Order: sequence, then structure tokens, then C-alpha cells
Amino acid sequence: MARQPLDLAVVGNCAIAALVDPTGRIVWLCWPRLDGDPVFCALLDGEDPAAGFADVELLGRVRCEQRYRRNTALLETVLEDERGNRLEILDVAPRMRRFGRMFRPPMLVRQLRPLSGRPRVRIRYRPRFGWGAETPQLRLGSNHLRWVGPSDSLRLTTDAPVGFVAQETAFALDRPVTLVLSADEPIPEAPARLAREFEEETTAYWHDWVRYLNVPFEWQSAVIRAAITLKLCAFEETGAIVAALTTSIPEAPGSQRNWDYRFCWLRDAFFTVQALNRLGATKTMEDYIGYLTGAVMGEEGMPLRPLYPLVPDGPVAEREATALRGFLGHRPVRIGNAAADQRQNDAWGSVVMAAAQMFYDERLPKPGDLALFRQLEPLAEAALAAALTPDAGIWEYRGRERIHTFSAAMCWAAADRLARVARRLGLAERAEDLHRRAERIRAEILARAWNERVGAFTESLDGEGLDAAVLQLPDIGLVPPSDPRFVATVATIERRLLRDGLVLRYDVPDDFGLPETAFIVCSFWFVDALHAIGRKEEARALFERILGYRNHVGLLSEDVDPRSGQLWGNFPQTYSQVGLILSAMRLSRSWEEGFWRAW
Repeated sequence: MARQPLDLAVVGNCAIAALVDPTGRIVWLCWPRLDGDPVFCALLDGEDPAAGFADVELLGRVRCEQRYRRNTALLETVLEDERGNRLEILDVAPRMRRFGRMFRPPMLVRQLRPLSGRPRVRIRYRPRFGWGAETPQLRLGSNHLRWVGPSDSLRLTTDAPVGFVAQETAFALDRPVTLVLSADEPIPEAPARLAREFEEETTAYWHDWVRYLNVPFEWQSAVIRAAITLKLCAFEETGAIVAALTTSIPEAPGSQRNWDYRFCWLRDAFFTVQALNRLGATKTMEDYIGYLTGAVMGEEGMPLRPLYPLVPDGPVAEREATALRGFLGHRPVRIGNAAADQRQNDAWGSVVMAAAQMFYDERLPKPGDLALFRQLEPLAEAALAAALTPDAGIWEYRGRERIHTFSAAMCWAAADRLARVARRLGLAERAEDLHRRAERIRAEILARAWNERVGAFTESLDGEGLDAAVLQLPDIGLVPPSDPRFVATVATIERRLLRDGLVLRYDVPDDFGLPETAFIVCSFWFVDALHAIGRKEEARALFERILGYRNHVGLLSEDVDPRSGQLWGNFPQTYSQVGLILSAMRLSRSWEEGFWRAW
């Protein structure tokens, strides 16, 4: 497939994350954390030659290659010029264990290494502050450059000639060069020595992390890359998990569906935790439950919001960054997300289901206990009260509310799962009460969501529209996949929502009209549904086809155009990586069967 705008790689350490294009240009970096000011913002203002970016321009470049170092988040970019001179750019966001705790500073280390000949390069660092509105002042030191503005400051420590970097002067790269972008504080160590140490220890960290993943026999490299990407979307300081690392990449060109995804959606975070748990990476879940119980659920009686900032008391109000012209010129660029004020009833189930494994997983050093159960009880009660009431739904409609089937099912699941936990804790009477009330909700959902004329479970109770989210009903536990109504629903969705092997979210107009692009995770849900109802070979074929939409380093955004195959939507989207992981684990042959076939 030809290169496309979202051919980007992620370099991060669970504190910051940079997006790097195939030529080694850093086009996105929020500072000093995942939801901060994008000091490199060219992704959303690419037509401006002074827009925020950092790159290494190889004069006469004719070729570039990019790949992740195997089983790590370290990125290698190789550039070659017309005379065969070659250089490597290695990008590392340091992450390692030091002094009994995780060391993950807001820092991006870039090493330039000549591979052959004498490549001539121009190093360019052009940060912008204030969402592209502020051009900082450049100040030079003996071994560093500082950018100082009204709202922030940055430091680049280097062993390259400082004057060459400041003036963007071309020079012959005849030795390795190190560039350390960090907070505006002195770095006493020699940059090259520091870079080598960080490279070795960060590589060792990721190798250890991947080593203990419970990967399927098939599609291992795809699953490992998706898992590392999910990990990079976790803000470890608080335990929050962002839905994506970007804002305002539209779901479709000119659609105005430009949203800020650098927040922790309770729903998306649950799915992320679920996927990592299946792989055996439980630490993200433990940190996330700490985020929920310590901050999000801290105020008793307060309703749950659908999303929270990385530090829960931070701002969420939606506004526009007018200094940026948008991804490929598609405005607006939004900061914050008004969906935080919506009623999305599935949030109750998302929290309870995420926490439920704490009561069952014997690997955890601190499993769920009665205190956690008591903290979850009000959520189950709220879910039972909200189950049959209108909300904005999983797709966050801004102009309407209905009793959405998926939301109601997740409310049922909140009570159902907590009833099971109560039984495990020996609270028989409480378990029976929750179970009885949950089953009344379940019966109501099944009676009103099924539409005989449509031949499917519909998007809302007593409704007629289709919604790919109902493909999740067996996973939630509301119906078995063998239920004839679910089998019929799969067939109806296949007939009405499938476009060139990809699944649209729904078939009714929303606030912006009918969707034009396919939501990638919906296609993975359809794969899972095909597998669950026995159409296993079709499921495998479709899964392989979806894998083909990954970009050059194996990552997925939120949406894809079924006609052109171009990726759209915020990037990288946790939902999409989750869908890949869960589908691969369901479809893969067992290790025993895989070995037997290989033999």
C-alpha cells in the first residue's frame, strides 16, 4: 500500500509519547505528559514551514526505511541519499527500573549514527508552545539549546556543534551524534554515554515485559506490537489510560468529527485492561483500579462521567485551538471533550467489569476484598437505576438520547458481575438480591431490543436501527452466541453494515449525517461474532484482511475508508489495538495444534 498520512510510529514511555513519520520527522509530541501542549504539532499544521517539528534532513535523500527494534518501543529510521550515504536515527523514550521504582522521565533521546559514507545532514528542532500560537525564544549554551516562551521551556542537550543545530546548518555526519530533548534542566552526563545507557536499559525493560506476555501461537508479532502500543497509552503516574495519543484527526475528511481523545474513557480503558489481562500484563489493570478507586470514585454520590483527564480534577471543557490549521487542513482542532458532560450509562458496567478480575486473579499481590466490593456497590445500584433510561450511547451522540441496547446491557453486567463477586465473598443474601434485580433488567432488554421485523437486536430498545455494538452482547454475557436471535443479528449486520469487508458503526444518521468510514474495532467485533457462531474460516479470512490495513509499523488508527484503505481518526486508537489482540487470541490455533501442524 502507498504511504499515507497516518504512517506514523509511536515512541513513548508511559509519561510522554512522540509520533514519528517514515523520514524520522517528529510531528507530534505533547509536553510534559500525554495530554499536554503539543510542542511538536506539525501533524495538525503540516502546511506551515515553521510548524512545530523536529527532524534530521538528509541532503539528497532518496530512500527511507523504518522499523521498531524487535519487541521494544525503540524506533529505527534509516535514511539513504542518492550517492549511497546512509545514516540511522534511533529514537528512545527512556523507561527502566531504578532505585526500586520505574524511571520514565519526560525525555526523548535521539541518536544519529552514520552507516556508510559521509551523509550530509541538517538537524532541525522547531518547537511551538501554546497550541501553535507561541514561537519561543532560542537561547544557546555551551552544549545545549533552550527554547523559552510565556507558557513553557525546553532544553536540547547535544554533543553536535550547537551552532550548527541552532542555525540549521548542513554538515557531514562523520561520527555518532546524540540529541536529548528534556525539561529545561541541566544534564551533567555526557550525552553519548547517557544515550547508550538509556538504550541498553530501555531495551532490556521492553524485552522483559514482552517475555512474560501470554501470546497466541499465531499472529504473535502483530499482537506484541499492539500490546506495546496499548502500554504506551497508559499514563503510569496516575494509572489513567488515554483512548488515543492525538486530538482532532477527523473520522472522515471534512466531516467535522474531530475530537480530543487524550482522556481516559472508562469504556475504552476497560477494553484495554481486558486485552492486557488476557495477555497476562496485569500491572496496567492494578494501576487503573488505583486510578478509579483513588480519584474517579473518590466522591461518594457523585455520578460517573464517561471520561476523565489523566489527573481527574483537570480541565475537560471543549474549546478550539485556532492557531492550528488541522490535520491535512481539516479544522477544527479541539482541546477538551464535551462528551464528559454526557450521560453514558455503560460507564457503570465498564468500571465494575474492569474491577471484577481483582477478585479472581490469584497472581495479584493485593486481590479484591470486601472494602473494594463496598466501593463498587453504589455503582451497581446506580447501574440498575439507569439501565432502562435514555443516554447518549457508546457512540456519544450529541443531539439525541435513547435507551441504547449496549448501554442497558452494560448496566445489567455491572449488577451481574457484582452479584458473582458477592457470592465469591460469601455474601449470599446480597448476591441473590443483585442477581434477581439484574435478571429483571436482562429480560426487559431482550424483550425490547429484539425486533422481529428487522431480524436483529437493534441499537435501542423498541428501535429499528442497527448498531455494531450489539455484536458484544455474548461477550458481555447477555445472550449466548448460539441464540438464534444473535445469529440472525450477525446476518443482518453483515447485510446492512458491511462495506468491502469492514463494518460501519450504525446505519442511522447522527449529528453529522451518515458515517463514511468504518470503525476498525467494529470489524474485529464482527470477526469475533463470525467465529462464535461457527463461521470460523470466514472469521480468519476477514481478520487477515483487517490486518492488512495496519500502517508500515503495524499500528491502527480509529477508522478506515473502505474504498481507499486510508486510515482516519485519532491515532493510535486503543480500541483498534484491543480488537486485534482479542480477535487473534480467539482465532489462533493452540500452541499444541500449531506445533503439530508445523511438524
